[in-house]
Amino acid sequence: MTLRGRFIPERALALFLDVDGTLLELAASPDAVRVPAALRNTLELASHRENGALALVSGRSLEDLDRLFAPSRFPACGQHGFERRDAEGHVTRAEVDHQVLEPVSGQLRARIHTRASLVLERKTTALALHYRRAPHLQVEAREMMESAAAALEPHFQLRTGKCVYELTPSCCSIRAAIESFMSEAPFAGRTPVFVGDDDTDEEGFDAVNALGGYSIRVGRQARSAARFQFATVSGVIAWLRERNTSMRRQPAGRLARQL
Repeated sequence: MTLRGRFIPERALALFLDVDGTLLELAASPDAVRVPAALRNTLELASHRENGALALVSGRSLEDLDRLFAPSRFPACGQHGFERRDAEGHVTRAEVDHQVLEPVSGQLRARIHTRASLVLERKTTALALHYRRAPHLQVEAREMMESAAAALEPHFQLRTGKCVYELTPSCCSIRAAIESFMSEAPFAGRTPVFVGDDDTDEEGFDAVNALGGYSIRVGRQARSAARFQFATVSGVIAWLRERNTSMRRQPAGRLARQL
């Protein structure tokens, strides 16, 4: 069933928004994206409207998110749940021995040395191998990361995203981060909404579904826990802008459909 306009009737929402592929179009490499001033303004207005109950949920680090969205600083979950900043600005991080990634990181860099189109991104406690520049190398990229994951089990797990394979700590999850946000002000007591775009966001969809909220996936996907869908990134932004002005007018336009 196709839904129109402000399809979420509740006025008090807790917004959880993925970044790459949801608020920003995907780029050839993680450092190639830019945040338009208009998007920052839209997010600031949305946060103000929800009394601060807006958090960014990303595989990026908090430092990277702050660099992208500067001067704005939103509550956020970084590196797939490894680190979280609450609405008061307090940061908590899981206890993870990231030094165990060093040998694996060195081995992967050696293997992709002659494959300039593959990009290995080292985060604080994660390794991401991007193949967006070379989709024909997907199988090889997966095999390399599966081999690396086997060496790090059970402490790290392999996640699959859009044109990326990522090794992340098994003890961390987006679901746990969302549940933590929802237990504290200003998120507590509100209806949660999570918008994401790939398989790494599925646990976030599960979390808000269990909390009676709205799970929304960007783009088509045959199987997903998300119950609603935006076709494009621009659809997400249009929905946020329409909610920002919903106090003054009844929004229009076909933005999302129920799955």
